[in-house]
Amino acid sequence: MIGCNTVQNLPEIASNIPVLIAGPTASGKSALALEIAQSAGGVVVNADALQVWSCWRVLSARPSVAEETRAPHRLYGHIAPGAEYSVGHWLKEVAAILADHAQGGPRPIIVGGTGLYFTALTQGLAQIPPTPPAIRAEADARRNQDGHGALLEELDAATRAKIDTQNPMRVQRAWEVLRATGEGLASWQARTPAPLLALEDCVPLLLEADRDWLAERIDWRFDLMLEQGALDEVAAVAPIWQPEALWARAIGAPELIAYLRDEIDLSEARSRAQAASRQYAKRQRTWFRARMKAWHKIACA
Repeated sequence: MIGCNTVQNLPEIASNIPVLIAGPTASGKSALALEIAQSAGGVVVNADALQVWSCWRVLSARPSVAEETRAPHRLYGHIAPGAEYSVGHWLKEVAAILADHAQGGPRPIIVGGTGLYFTALTQGLAQIPPTPPAIRAEADARRNQDGHGALLEELDAATRAKIDTQNPMRVQRAWEVLRATGEGLASWQARTPAPLLALEDCVPLLLEADRDWLAERIDWRFDLMLEQGALDEVAAVAPIWQPEALWARAIGAPELIAYLRDEIDLSEARSRAQAASRQYAKRQRTWFRARMKAWHKIACA
């Protein structure tokens, strides 16, 4: 399968400056990060919200064991299903890596497809109090019963204008903030502190891929995941499966769970998972276009 030919298109990168690599799923981000780490030095740091979970190596396309031996890797597969983890947790871990770099440690090469992680890193993260469990349970129940549109209607206008209103979990999170604090998410974000890593202090790279080229890679990669044991990974977590849990959002996991429960056949599970991955890539590209205009663009082909 032809990959993303990016190395020859890279800008000049000093050996001591942090590198950020963002891009849609299956665009070749991890391979590029590893190439830079091997050729110019550095530690590869995960910025993908699914690759932090210990249960998903194959299904989240985490670097393989062999790849992890070729350069240091951090924040991959270190969180057990059921544990609390958020962008705030991730930022604290990255802050320690950046502090180590400032003291002479290896420069971080931060790579992933979770746009919110990169935005929080380079633009700052609002210090919002955690959601009380009772309010989280109330929000879950309302979304499941009435849909996220009911929660959206209760948000303040400023927050509605800022969030992705098509994303149920983003809407729920905004509703929880308003319900718990009495203040809209937009108001909290307006008081965002300084970022951990400003864009001018790193090399921010954004991989851009043609839709059809990327769709072909996505379909091919899911077939490869099935060959490499994705079904075994899903079977291992089936006894503790919680469809609303953060760790359960790996693309393809719900579809393979449905197959294991004899609700659909494997061919249908495969088709649904590939379609879900293509939709996810579309959402990623939309986020990147809107929020990463100042990043150095690299075309995949």
